[in-house]
Amino acid sequence: MEVSVCWLRRDLRLDDNSALYHALKSGYPVLPVFIIDQEIVSELKQNDKRLIFIYQTIAKLKYQFENSGSSLLVLSGSPEQIFSLLFREYSVKGVYAGVDYEPYSIARDRKVADLCNQYGIRFCGYPDHLVLAPDGVLKPDGTPYHVFTPYSKKWLQQFEYVLDQSYPSEKFLNRLITCDPFEMPSNVLQILKQNTLSYPSQNIDDQIIENYHLTRDWPSLPGTSRLGIHLRFGTISVRKLARRAYHLNRVYLNELIWREFYQMILYHYPQAVTRSFKPGFDGLKWLNRQGDIQAWYEGRTGYPLVDAGMKELTETGFMHNRLRMVTASFLTKHLLVDWRIGEAFFAQHLLDYELASNNGGWQWASGAGCDAVPYFRVFSPQRQQERFDPEETYIRRWLPGYSPEKGYLKPIIDHDFARDRAIAFLRSAQKG
Repeated sequence: MEVSVCWLRRDLRLDDNSALYHALKSGYPVLPVFIIDQEIVSELKQNDKRLIFIYQTIAKLKYQFENSGSSLLVLSGSPEQIFSLLFREYSVKGVYAGVDYEPYSIARDRKVADLCNQYGIRFCGYPDHLVLAPDGVLKPDGTPYHVFTPYSKKWLQQFEYVLDQSYPSEKFLNRLITCDPFEMPSNVLQILKQNTLSYPSQNIDDQIIENYHLTRDWPSLPGTSRLGIHLRFGTISVRKLARRAYHLNRVYLNELIWREFYQMILYHYPQAVTRSFKPGFDGLKWLNRQGDIQAWYEGRTGYPLVDAGMKELTETGFMHNRLRMVTASFLTKHLLVDWRIGEAFFAQHLLDYELASNNGGWQWASGAGCDAVPYFRVFSPQRQQERFDPEETYIRRWLPGYSPEKGYLKPIIDHDFARDRAIAFLRSAQKG
């Protein structure tokens, strides 16, 4: 059978899917494929909430495809091996995929594209995970921006040209291959039977976006959209969300632009995965005291707001953005722990973990990144608590036994001492 293959990865939806749209317009019946990449899955535990989310999502997608008389082919292995098998079983005329800009993904796609070339098959990548491609928002001289504000202005100018751009893939599902349902891998079925975890809704009320600038800093309020996991895996269209934000609230849109800024930085500077953007920070001798690190992991620092944030993260896989800044600043500046240690812990626990955003956020908080918070700005956990959780509503939610009247854990470090020490410690790194 002559087919076009739509390789679904971080675009797990039927609507406004650029790769699926172009595959459906290719003139050949479309075979939708999802590959459980063992190089990625092997790093996750079987009960990892993100893995369960992926399996639940592809099961739902498979059902939706079957409602259209087709199915989703779910296979497990390395992408190269899987496509070698597909090319022998089908007469594949083209492979269509949404472009992924992370270093591993770029290398993976290059291998698959080379394999396609050997078979005389087109490999076509289309922007979908981001609104604007990382190499599409550049300075007038063609180099990447390092500072967010001018980048965001240029991004917004270019976004207005594509504001109404969409790929109505959902309208052409009659061009899918007609087939009986494919079998789901047995290990996926087993995990699905054992887990019925629920996740944040992908439907968000306009009012939350409209009021975002008023409520976003208060962790006790339902003032953020919590759409991170859906943006991460493409279960919603970032184009549609950006369009809503453009009309409803530019502050919310700005957060989406930050996400694209960090993706752009990682794309142009892949070394930032393991190295500080500011080289001087890699020459620092971080203290990295295991006792301090463990207290931070477990929410036992003696600072209620920090501890509550860490409890929420480890129990739910979510942490409010205000708390992400506070806890990251505390680890790197109060305790002088290498930002990579905190980044790795967040990567292990965050439901909405994205390499670029996580890496960029941690480098920003520590002062090591491009356009980072200045090294001499050290968040006071107590001051943050007084400003954004004055009634201690959030703290009491995540620290059930918390009672300042009876006393709380003694802080593992004094804030004033930590601040002065951090400034002295980090000052030398600015020269690098």
